[in-house]
Amino acid sequence: MSTTNTPSLELGTDAKTLRKVVVAASIGNFIEWYDFAVYGYLAVVLSAHFFPGDDPAASLLETFAVFAVAFALRPIGGIFFGRLGDRIGRKRTLAITILLISGSTAAIGALPTHESIGVWAPVLLVIARCIQGFSAGGEYAGACAYVLEHAPREKKATYASWVPVSTFLSFAFAAGFTFMLSLLLGGTVMDDWGWRIPFLLSVPLGLCGFYMRFRLDETPLFDEIEDEDVASTPFRETLREHGRTILLFAGFIAATALSFYIFTTYMSTFLQVVGGLDSTSALLSTFVCQILAACLCPFAGRISDRIGRKKTTMTACILLLAGTFPAFALGSTGSMTLGIIGQLLLGSGAVLTGVVTAVLMSELFPTRVRYTASAVTYNLAYTIFGGTAPFIATWLITATGNNLSPAIYLLAISIMALVTASRLPETSKRSLDF
Repeated sequence: MSTTNTPSLELGTDAKTLRKVVVAASIGNFIEWYDFAVYGYLAVVLSAHFFPGDDPAASLLETFAVFAVAFALRPIGGIFFGRLGDRIGRKRTLAITILLISGSTAAIGALPTHESIGVWAPVLLVIARCIQGFSAGGEYAGACAYVLEHAPREKKATYASWVPVSTFLSFAFAAGFTFMLSLLLGGTVMDDWGWRIPFLLSVPLGLCGFYMRFRLDETPLFDEIEDEDVASTPFRETLREHGRTILLFAGFIAATALSFYIFTTYMSTFLQVVGGLDSTSALLSTFVCQILAACLCPFAGRISDRIGRKKTTMTACILLLAGTFPAFALGSTGSMTLGIIGQLLLGSGAVLTGVVTAVLMSELFPTRVRYTASAVTYNLAYTIFGGTAPFIATWLITATGNNLSPAIYLLAISIMALVTASRLPETSKRSLDF
């Protein structure tokens, strides 16, 4: 449907419906990343409750190891929910994932600590994180596909950019909410029981997201193929026909994943451990940077629609190569102002890689296997390079004694992403109806 004020939308999706689609897709994505953000920001507190010990560095490493464990389940979740999404549709699958994500997140807030039940506390924490990882494996790729399969061809990246917007806003909200709780409750109360509140907040958020998703219709593209062209074994077909694309795209997403988690999660820890900032200042710095990153996403989407995907991916990698060392150097000074500047240098590349990844996940794969292919590719890269980012960064500094060693790691991955991105096809003008 088109009007005099609204550009023609592919397959007739009107602007009002498209806005509802973007909001419904984004809220589940918000909850998914909100959980991971809260876990990262409260890592120091969680390490004391679930991994008490004489060595704070070792306890922090154990906490980040559990953070990484959740990602081990993401590829499995991607296969499971990808197949489900390509068989029963995007809408119903996304309704399931949002309930699992919000429920497992709330469970962390209700867990007894090591002081109460001993070794069973970290065991239960790992189980809750695994459920989160499994369900999150079907969330992001599905949300992007749901939005893109409604979007007009000439503005695919512009509309896709709103999914990363919800991602960065979730980290900003997590940082801001945790910061306000710390101020209102005080450090002692926050460390004692206040840390549970951010996790328990996922219950009302999840119910709201489920209600919004349940009321929406299936995507027009999936409706077109549902009766005749649904892949019977989407995972096998994906590997057989799109294996090369998956490997190349995963190489680029490696930089997306690593830069994203260093920017959104690890830098808060880096500012405290290396820069010497207190937790309140570090959270405030992170909050400001995530808000600014969210504001940049729609502009990044418009730029990508204008210059194409190839130039966008190359520019994103160059920004990471140019900004990584200055970002870590500024973050280690102990100045909150310089820390914010450093984070934004890193964030510019993270934003651009995130936005172009969101649209490429749908553009690179056909409708019949789109959910499976994008979920497998995305979660494979995020498991290897995203979930391990805080752990490897902490370990590199501990092992080498060099505070800039995580920057070297990010530079190496950015070079790999630059090479693999150069071999991906230009897809900005491609219809998703294939």
